[in-house]
Amino acid sequence: MLGEKLRVLAIGAHPDDCDIVMGGTAVKFANEGHAVKFVSVTNGNAGHYSLGGDELARIRAGEAAQVAKTAGIEYEILDADDGKLEETIEMREKIIALIRRFKPDMIFTHRPNDYHPDHRRTSILVQDSSYLVMVPNICPTVECIRYQPVILYMFDNFKRPYLFSPNIALSIDDVLDKKVQMLNCHKSQFYDWLPWVDNELDQVPSSDEDRIKWLKTKVEAWGINCADTCRQKLLEVYGAEQGEKVKCAEAFELSEYGAKVSDEELKKYFPL
Repeated sequence: MLGEKLRVLAIGAHPDDCDIVMGGTAVKFANEGHAVKFVSVTNGNAGHYSLGGDELARIRAGEAAQVAKTAGIEYEILDADDGKLEETIEMREKIIALIRRFKPDMIFTHRPNDYHPDHRRTSILVQDSSYLVMVPNICPTVECIRYQPVILYMFDNFKRPYLFSPNIALSIDDVLDKKVQMLNCHKSQFYDWLPWVDNELDQVPSSDEDRIKWLKTKVEAWGINCADTCRQKLLEVYGAEQGEKVKCAEAFELSEYGAKVSDEELKKYFPL
């Protein structure tokens, strides 16, 4: 893979899911000329306290389009309703077709243990598609691919049934501001919905400049949590001196459902 341009596909449940957990990594790939695509399986039409339905879905789509321009990536939103995602054959075949058309070297998605049913079901849909992408008689209208992509789970803090176990961890200190810019595009989420859920809507600043500063503290906190949780892997990847200096990180765990690669081989896929 060294010297080649990679095709990187991240499949999340909602617009902003991939941005939160691997936005910095996506920027690093895009900066090196690799093709990066984010997919939201649902249209995000339920996550708000005063908006909903088609109006909210249009807002979320517009925000995702702004992310694509900001980060230099592609962003696609599928048509499943937010909060109602099911592991149907129809939805599985949509995921299979999506993977076949993009022909990714790597797929990133949620782990199957997660607080949100849409996250869990997105993970299962990707897992259930991982072998079938190579079966010609499944979803025959889209030509099958003849390989399994590497599949990686995005970082989380859930403890059951097992802790997140990173196979690769990356410093995002050098692209943190760009990640903040990406998340700033999702205004309905980071300045409306999530603060409302966390009972801190009254803490959201009114000016754009202050909002970005406020958001950056959130993004830094997430990155610090990941770096501290995955410090040993950072030391392995960057060496003791540099690994200890990493403040904000993103990390990923290999899925057994994808191509089999060692940790050393996996490093060749990433812009370290």
